Amino acid sequence: MIRFNQFSLARGTKPLFDNTTFTLNPGEKAGLVGANGAGKSTLFAVLLGELHADGGDFSIPPTWQIAHVAQETPAADKTALDYTLDGDAALRAIEACIAEASAAHDGAAEGEAHAAFADADGYTAPARAEALLLGLGFTLEQTREPVSSFSGGWRMRLNLAQALMCRSDLLLLDEPTNHLDLDAIIWLEDWLHRYPGTLIVISHDREFLDSVCNVTLHLEKQQIRRYGGNYSQFEVLRAQQIALQQSAYEKQQRTVEHLQSYINRFKAQATKARQAQSRVKALEKMELIAPAHASSPFTFEFRTPDSAPNPMMVMEDVRCGYRSDGIEIPIVDHVMLSIQNGQRIGLLGANGQGKSTLIKTLAGTLEALGGQVREGKGLRIGYFAQHQLETLRPDDTPLQHLARLAPDTREQELRDFLGSFNFSGEMATSKIAPFSGGEKARLALALIIWQKPNLLLLDEPTNHLDLETRHALTMALAQFEGTLILVSHDRHLLRATTDQFMLVAKHRLQEFDGDLDDYRDWLLQHAAEQRAALKAGNASSGANGADSAADGGVNRKEQRRLEAETRQKLAHLKKPLQSRVTKIEKEMDALNAEKAALDVFVVDPASYEPEQKSRLTEAIRRQADVNARLETLEAEWLEIHEELEQIG
Repeated sequence: MIRFNQFSLARGTKPLFDNTTFTLNPGEKAGLVGANGAGKSTLFAVLLGELHADGGDFSIPPTWQIAHVAQETPAADKTALDYTLDGDAALRAIEACIAEASAAHDGAAEGEAHAAFADADGYTAPARAEALLLGLGFTLEQTREPVSSFSGGWRMRLNLAQALMCRSDLLLLDEPTNHLDLDAIIWLEDWLHRYPGTLIVISHDREFLDSVCNVTLHLEKQQIRRYGGNYSQFEVLRAQQIALQQSAYEKQQRTVEHLQSYINRFKAQATKARQAQSRVKALEKMELIAPAHASSPFTFEFRTPDSAPNPMMVMEDVRCGYRSDGIEIPIVDHVMLSIQNGQRIGLLGANGQGKSTLIKTLAGTLEALGGQVREGKGLRIGYFAQHQLETLRPDDTPLQHLARLAPDTREQELRDFLGSFNFSGEMATSKIAPFSGGEKARLALALIIWQKPNLLLLDEPTNHLDLETRHALTMALAQFEGTLILVSHDRHLLRATTDQFMLVAKHRLQEFDGDLDDYRDWLLQHAAEQRAALKAGNASSGANGADSAADGGVNRKEQRRLEAETRQKLAHLKKPLQSRVTKIEKEMDALNAEKAALDVFVVDPASYEPEQKSRLTEAIRRQADVNARLETLEAEWLEIHEELEQIG
């Protein structure tokens, strides 16, 4: 077992653990939760032997093999499949023995190594690695592509596949769902249910924690406390503990009253009955766990919209996609959608199917390739993009960001509003560059809420949020009286805030008749059918009659022709973007070299001699210009890479 006994550890002057004791038994699956900065990643470093106790001790069986997800991925020429196979270090060692014995012409040693290879299931290893990659969203063709060809998010998936390939006794996963879509998360849950070893996972996805974990380790006040059960069970237990110590419901009573008021007003109206029912569920859940969040530093609510057009927006035979140099690449085709006031829609579908493209088209940031988009009179859209944080200006303060939206509003009113989002005092007038991802996401939400939207378009709004802030967002959206369209891999958020689902798949948008449990069953069944078809295809190659072979040959020829045309279109579309990336990178290299020289000059004491005054002034001015230009180029570089990834 894993045992921590009176364990103490500090990082610098900050104590993270103080005489804490807990145990974890073999085969248990633990969720590691706690506020940002509480020490979750530090605990992983201790388990990996990278940090050692300042006091007390910790023990882990010396024979245990530990697997964890690497944070860096070498831009290697080896294929994705080979990179995944590297995760099985024992198998790679046996392969090295086979090669060594073969080179030495040592038949006996080579025979023993081949026997060990068979015992280690070496002959099935490529198929197992392939199954991991397919489950995590790679296509069969991508498994043969070099690691260097994948973007950052896909490389993190490769690292996860490599960790899962390892024959581990202890598996450490730090935010494994961050780079996955809902389809891949559901597959990963299914895989972890069958994992026989001990698991410790850090995650802000409560439904993932509920599904996978049977133990919760909570980090708070320099202690690690063990709770039996998943995250929801931990939440209730902790709520009961806090309720015994304090009567802390006042903070959420206003929200409870607001929800109850909505229920009382609309539960008898047929058009609002479904929305009212979702508020009933949210209210029941919130009353159950209110004490657990009573100490949360952050709650907020959406402002009441000024108008409510109906329909909000109508799309007739719309083609969503990208256009460059006259060439169109449609991503979602023939979209027929009428968005009614009060609808709460969750968009489902794998990454790359077009959910973000559809949202961008609805938001008006991406022009439709064809068809008609009509907006209702008085429509006010609040759009939170997947990369919303990159639109914030790092050298501006929260107050400056908000003042740009409301130049005629008194500063105190702006400060009061920001204070409700926990940007009070000096924080309201501090540059946001050093803010955490969660703090920037909070600011981005505040800027949207200030504008009082009546249609919210949210594309992965929880990516940078911790569990407490996700809870606050969930409660705020449950009260929101406008219309909502949500893309998220956070199923708890989807369940609590949406009433219906639509599926983006095979370049089409269609109604999904069911809930998230039905979607999970549909995905797993679809994956099983794909695996069966793949096996059947391999087994029956060449076993069909001459006619069907001829038909297959024609079909394959046509398919290859269409694929070649698509590749040609994609290459033509990508070429100007890739050319622009090359130019940006060259300019950034030159600017970084100039910046380094300027930095050296500015920090040199000799530069502050009187005779250097004018040169120093010019250097400081130029330093500011270079930094500003670099920020602009970096933002453009990120935007182009996002567009390239969307194109595929």
